[in-house]
Amino acid sequence: MAECKKYICVHGHFYQPPRENAWLEEIEIQESAHPYHDWNERITQECYRPNSVSRILNDAGKIADIVNNYIDISFNFGPTLLSWLEIHQPDVYQRIIDADMQSIVQFEGHGSAIAQVYNHIIMPLANRRDKETQIIWGIEDFEKRFGRNPEGMWLAETAVDTETLEILAENKIKFTILSPYQAARFRRIGTNDWIPGIDSRRAYVCNLPSGKSIAIFFYHAELSQGVAFKGYLNDGKFFAHQLMSAFDSDPSEAQLVHIATDGESYGHHHRNGDMALAYCIHYLKKQPDIKIANYGYYLRKFPPQYEVQIHENSSWSCAHGVERWRSDCGCKTGGEPHWNQKWRKPLREALDYLRDELANIFESKLKKYHPNPWDLRNKYIHIFQQRSRTKTLRFIEHYIGKDLKEEEIITIIRALEMQRMALYMYTSCGWFFNEISGIETIQILQYAERAMQLAEDVAQVDLYPRFLEILSQAQSNIPSLGTGADIYRTMVVPKRLSLTQVGMHYAVSTLFEEDARNLTVLNYECTSEELTRIKAGGQLLVIGQTKVRSKVTQSQKRFSFVILYLGNHHLIGNTADSLSYDEYASLVKKFREYFDAGNLTQVLELIKDNFASRTFSFFDLFKDEQKKLLDRVLDIQVKNALDFYERINERTFLLLNLMHKEGLTIPEILITNLKTLVIQNLYDELASPTLPDIDKIHEIEQIILKWKFRIPTERLNYAATLKINTLVEEYRKNQNIHLVVELSIDLINSLKSIGITPQLNELQDLIFTIIKEGKFPQSEMFGVLLLANKLGMEIRGKLNKSAPRMV
Repeated sequence: MAECKKYICVHGHFYQPPRENAWLEEIEIQESAHPYHDWNERITQECYRPNSVSRILNDAGKIADIVNNYIDISFNFGPTLLSWLEIHQPDVYQRIIDADMQSIVQFEGHGSAIAQVYNHIIMPLANRRDKETQIIWGIEDFEKRFGRNPEGMWLAETAVDTETLEILAENKIKFTILSPYQAARFRRIGTNDWIPGIDSRRAYVCNLPSGKSIAIFFYHAELSQGVAFKGYLNDGKFFAHQLMSAFDSDPSEAQLVHIATDGESYGHHHRNGDMALAYCIHYLKKQPDIKIANYGYYLRKFPPQYEVQIHENSSWSCAHGVERWRSDCGCKTGGEPHWNQKWRKPLREALDYLRDELANIFESKLKKYHPNPWDLRNKYIHIFQQRSRTKTLRFIEHYIGKDLKEEEIITIIRALEMQRMALYMYTSCGWFFNEISGIETIQILQYAERAMQLAEDVAQVDLYPRFLEILSQAQSNIPSLGTGADIYRTMVVPKRLSLTQVGMHYAVSTLFEEDARNLTVLNYECTSEELTRIKAGGQLLVIGQTKVRSKVTQSQKRFSFVILYLGNHHLIGNTADSLSYDEYASLVKKFREYFDAGNLTQVLELIKDNFASRTFSFFDLFKDEQKKLLDRVLDIQVKNALDFYERINERTFLLLNLMHKEGLTIPEILITNLKTLVIQNLYDELASPTLPDIDKIHEIEQIILKWKFRIPTERLNYAATLKINTLVEEYRKNQNIHLVVELSIDLINSLKSIGITPQLNELQDLIFTIIKEGKFPQSEMFGVLLLANKLGMEIRGKLNKSAPRMV
């Protein structure tokens, strides 16, 4: 049989910039992502999850198969995104890992996942030290997650220079992927004549000055742009034919048609893009003269026969090389036509100044503990991938090998964390868009702020004056915002946290937690050695002696606090240095006396006289904590409002029905009252984490249909998706297919009749797997097949005696 000469590879670059608060290491609520908590969660539901359970439809629009797209494509996931997925979406994370394992089998030992430079910095603009750390961290993260060495590595924005390729080769990376416009010229190995440009259908070797070499694949530009911008994902078959059209009709040598785009194209940027990709791959697999490949597999089968030279300092998203990340080159996304990006240059200069100062501090502080502090930085990923006190102490013992005092351990970890922030502040998206006050730039400046705070702790140095002086040369396009320095002071500095502030957040948590002596506040452990709660009506007073420890730097602080909660969002918090036992006991006695007597004036005087270190109010809380407090207050008010609406409804319902039957005009306020009550009841039922109460949902459904209410769908669709997924979890826990089938059919019917369209991917995948593997008793066959039909699945033939086969 003749060797196949036509291979196709689709590469997805799946990445989101780190959005975590630099102190909390958690993403604060992002209202623009509503009804989701944040954009990571939203994009996961629109893209990362669907691609792990993507549906292939037949000509009749029925689901013929459900596939994990990650198995058949080449892909990289940003390490910071994978870290988030591992914690917040573990099932999606596991499917990504599993897909790579399956692809190793499919592609004869070559996994489809490749690594990425760690936090997406523009490599040609970094110094060699930072390039090395980005590549080493990227490799270490990949090996921990995928359990193997990466063959390839994705460069942020495909930005490249020779030094970066040298470091990739030094670290045994076999290949990378670039834009065809980054190739200067090529020639067949063994010949002398160079040819300008590139043929993207070949693999190339780039011979490096050191004598090492690395393979490079240059993706097909026009086809990649078709996916991103020209509607290829509207039709999977059309997408497949576009890829097939790029081959020579009868190639004399093997050809690889391959594309590379942001992975978010497949579902987030283009709705149902995951399904177009799934069908495209499905269609291509049926072509007798074409094979699906990944880069490692193709490289082994067809080692490069051509040599290439690159354009130095080039990228895939800037026609001017890498100027988009350091100058006003004209490349931008969004903004007003008259805006400029002159702010990019002073922003980079400010960060470069900071980087160099931080490097001096780092070396001077750590050289007495380790002969090569930068090698120690490269190893630091072993701690921050998954932090614990035990891992930190083992790290110190292994790499320092000395008995150190607690203060020395804290200094070492602070210095290493300072360097992590120094790398994070170069995350590429900080320069990518149109305005210095954008959330992406604010995010990288937040990392700069955290780095300078740690520098103060480590070396007692103040880097702010010169940093702000340089940043003041960056002018915002919005005159009222002033300069970069002004934006820094107003949008970044207020985010700065200390252990005392974290302790105050803990103190607020003690207002409503019955067992609050030991709580974790994000990445801080809080323990109260003494805690006293005094309640009087709707008012509450909490006094405590607390220790706060950072799980990041291991630093800790003891202090005393008092919180006076007056209802709604009104709270007064103050701290003091840790009180003695006798002082604390005496104050508790006085607070109790005054508070029980309703003498708030004396309570406030006690607070003022004894807790003067720092004041605290609702407006100092983290966004999520603010929302949590307001939700607690508003839940009570909403319940009261609903009780009131319910009473009105009870008194008027029969009259409304009578007027409706007789065709009489009904007062609009009463219709609004009924609609508000019904929609809220529906949302409460869908949003609850329990199995659906079908009788209640059916009752609400009938009212909505009878009165022809138009309901807001986005929030209800989201809640309904969560409710559907409770059925999936129910089966995984109890294997009760009868209950799942019965509830699913009833719930889907009711939701569909009132225009609610939840995502069904998880349920479809479950039922598909159950049928395919025959995981249900014969007595349940009818119900399972009925649900499969309801879920839009095609059923034909039999897989075995107990279950039909999905075709």
